[in-house]
Amino acid sequence: MRGVPVLFVLVLALAGSSSAQEARVAFLAAGDYGVGGLRERSLGQRMKAYEVRSSANMLVFLGDNDYTKSPTKFRSNWSRSFGWARRDGIRVAGVLGNHDYMVDHGRYEFGLLGMPRPYYTRRLGDAQLFFLDSNDVSDEQTAWLEQKLAESTSTWKIAVLHHPPYTCGGHLGDARVQQHWVPLFEDYGVQLVLSGHDHNYQRFHGPNGIRYIVHGGGGAGLYPLRGCPSTYPPRVRIRPEHGFLAVSIGPDDVEVKALDLRGRVRDRVTISP
Repeated sequence: MRGVPVLFVLVLALAGSSSAQEARVAFLAAGDYGVGGLRERSLGQRMKAYEVRSSANMLVFLGDNDYTKSPTKFRSNWSRSFGWARRDGIRVAGVLGNHDYMVDHGRYEFGLLGMPRPYYTRRLGDAQLFFLDSNDVSDEQTAWLEQKLAESTSTWKIAVLHHPPYTCGGHLGDARVQQHWVPLFEDYGVQLVLSGHDHNYQRFHGPNGIRYIVHGGGGAGLYPLRGCPSTYPPRVRIRPEHGFLAVSIGPDDVEVKALDLRGRVRDRVTISP
């Protein structure tokens, strides 16, 4: 760039660096946390402390948001633990778990969790997130999911649901999700599937490069892990501990970190197109 003032070159370099930083977005995720009391507040405090150091655009909740079966207690517990997010301008989105369905099919949670309906989509940077109601794997929802996946032009497609298609702990994978939704994930290029339900952490590497991550260690009592059926995709990482996920999304990769309640990274995976 002969003849171009040095100051101008420096400004261009800084602008390019700033644009690269702005291209990345992030969200934090937790499942099976709605126990109230110190355990739920501790999770919220740890997520907030992490967000202060590593800015996030959204909080994502993987279901079983309320074990109390009391809408009043849910609102109080959630606001004390996670109310800071909206005050800090962070978006919120979530799905319903089986415990949430026990009272009015979880509708009392919609407002705080940013849910317009039981299943919906959200865009975040280069990603589109598909929030699913795995309590009701209906033909109607499956048709909706296929249509939304087919229409998506996002670089990254991330499915969020409560019941994992693959898990080997207190539960096994959900047969309905395996039958009806996994083929859509594979056919339409979903790269990451996040779920809860099993109270531990597991990471599977599925066909077509799909990463299936189970994290139900938000606060409820932990479940032991066991061997998986031979028909499952390879399980490459397990952790029987509480914590949360941090997902960073850029134009060229998605990084997923599993953190414990002391903020330590316990697992990390980078996904490329």
